[in-house]
Amino acid sequence: SQHDFVCTCDSDKSITKIDGPATCSKDECSTDPCGAGQTCADPNPSPASLKDFTCTCDNDASLSTIGVKVGSCTEDECSLVPAPCGSGQKCEDPNTAKSSKFDFICTCDSDMTVTETGKAAICEVDECSSAPCGGTQTCLDTNKGTNSLNDFECSCSTGTTNIGGPATCAMGNKDECATDPCGGQQCVDPDTTDTSLGDFVCTCATGKGSATGQPAVCEVDECEANPCGGGQTCVDNDKSVLVSGDFSCTCDAPATGTATGKAATCDVDECLQTPCGVDQSCLDADTSSASSLDFTCTCKNGVTATGGPATCEVDECSSSPCGAGQSCEDPNKSYTSQHDFKCTCDIDPSIVQ
Repeated sequence: SQHDFVCTCDSDKSITKIDGPATCSKDECSTDPCGAGQTCADPNPSPASLKDFTCTCDNDASLSTIGVKVGSCTEDECSLVPAPCGSGQKCEDPNTAKSSKFDFICTCDSDMTVTETGKAAICEVDECSSAPCGGTQTCLDTNKGTNSLNDFECSCSTGTTNIGGPATCAMGNKDECATDPCGGQQCVDPDTTDTSLGDFVCTCATGKGSATGQPAVCEVDECEANPCGGGQTCVDNDKSVLVSGDFSCTCDAPATGTATGKAATCDVDECLQTPCGVDQSCLDADTSSASSLDFTCTCKNGVTATGGPATCEVDECSSSPCGAGQSCEDPNKSYTSQHDFKCTCDIDPSIVQ
């Protein structure tokens, strides 16, 4: 029997061929499954071992997949939304590998020499922010590009201007109060020359307060009108003329009570002065300041009185404990002194019990 031999792969016994050599390997990378920019490696080229090839990004070895190509090996940070550099700037990402972050470069359109890496560049500088014209002149910077310096304009109130520095202002008169800079408050300009600007004084028409070069913060102490009345202390928490009715009234001791924007209702417990003495209890049912002498004094034996101490005496003879034909005398009528009355026979006063 000729040509009936069988070839079997050592790496995979299931792969055979009759009458000739078997195909024992299949490199999946031969079909370039990873595509451009990626490297393919097939660790096991056996035909029985499929989809085990590895794709690795050429620009970032940390990005790899098995059996499929890497979705994307690059990320252009300049394409992010919102744009990292903003408007008026050019963005360039020199390394678009996903592992390379914040290396994009922002370049100002107005000045190509101004750049920043990983963040937007500062392309504008307002030279007037440093007040180069001084306090009495107006400053205008029409071109705020970093490549355009010393082009700010200083202007005098009389119209004289200068580029890049303070102007030489002619002497003249200008009453700053003419434009009502105080907003209805009293205004006085002590020096009306052009070289003396911002020295006007604003004084409150209502309340207290003044300021130079700007409207005053006016204060009114509402407590000056004594809105709380007598027996109370007044505090105005915010004296601004824009805030009213925020004063607080607090009752003077020993009374208690507070209120905001009006007089307080003061409570006075009359019993605090111990008007009943030490042997009687005291109760003030109505502690309002309008209610006085309405406290109640109560003896230990239950006798009460309103507005003053109760009479706590008990005359034991009132119940006729001696009976007929005898006289009764209670020498000590205190409720603490019991059974001390004396009985005396009417027919013989010498007989006393």
